Amino acid sequence: MAAIISADGVDKTFRQLKRQSGLAGGLRSLFSRTYTEIRAVSDITFAIEPGEAVGYLGPNGAGKSTMIKMMTGILTPSAGALSVLGREPHTNRMRNAREIGVVFGQRSQLWWDLPVRDSFALNRHIYDIPEARFADNLAFLTEMLDMGAYLDRPVRQLSLGQRMRAEIALALLHDPKIIFLDEPTIGLDVVAKDAVRKFLARVNRERGTTIILTTHDLVDIEEICPRLIMVDDGKLLFDGELTRLRADLGSRRRLTLEFATDPGPLPLATATLSRDEGAAKHYLLEDEAISLIDVLNEVGRGHGLKDVKLEEPDIEEVIRTFYQNKSRLAGAAS
Repeated sequence: MAAIISADGVDKTFRQLKRQSGLAGGLRSLFSRTYTEIRAVSDITFAIEPGEAVGYLGPNGAGKSTMIKMMTGILTPSAGALSVLGREPHTNRMRNAREIGVVFGQRSQLWWDLPVRDSFALNRHIYDIPEARFADNLAFLTEMLDMGAYLDRPVRQLSLGQRMRAEIALALLHDPKIIFLDEPTIGLDVVAKDAVRKFLARVNRERGTTIILTTHDLVDIEEICPRLIMVDDGKLLFDGELTRLRADLGSRRRLTLEFATDPGPLPLATATLSRDEGAAKHYLLEDEAISLIDVLNEVGRGHGLKDVKLEEPDIEEVIRTFYQNKSRLAGAAS
């Protein structure tokens, strides 16, 4: 299957005017300008298949938004080859726009003083969506995003969560093959975030819409995107599944054994004791090959074991560990 998005050695460099201090420097800048180059994206290579959901992660200034803008045709790569839907994005921006959707969490595409329904109707004409298809999509999106109560209210009267649902619906009305989402859950409450996550996962699963998501809320990634592309300083550090990232780092699963009474010291070869609270013993499982059954077999009978709790490391812990060790793990990039 041909990649729906491919990047091969993509670079993006910005030129920034170098300001010179002092009167003499100011006079010189009137007659000659000197620039410094800032490399926002450096030699990025990846391929994304149709129907994938990919989280594009990195700290502030890592080049995430720059890469999204190049994939949507807003910016032109300085070097390398970039293809979206089989076309060069910046030279086919209008053509590609008919087959992609874009949601920027900080910027609205809705008409502020018009009812939500009117913004949707305007989009139908912009994208020349057939009336029957528009009606079907609007009904599906209204039900799935629970928008019925505010379709006829002006956008300016909506809460942030309601507006974000409407933004996502607007981006999907024309059945795009790809949707790019930049911080879609920023500022939303827990209920609104949950609704957006479940909806995006369903659209990806049932309609096969390719999702490219940048976010600082790592739960978004865990619930929507099986695959991660991680960058820093404009460079690719990791490309693969979250399960593989956990395995590369050592999963450090947390195990709690609760006993009826304190069995005393209980060192194990299969797990490392991290905290002893008497009747509750807390361990770390650092070897992915070690199973819960292996631990229980070692504990054996006769200790009055009452309960067992095994926790996988949450995604925030995994990502934090990755970036703390990025120099050592840079070679793991695919």
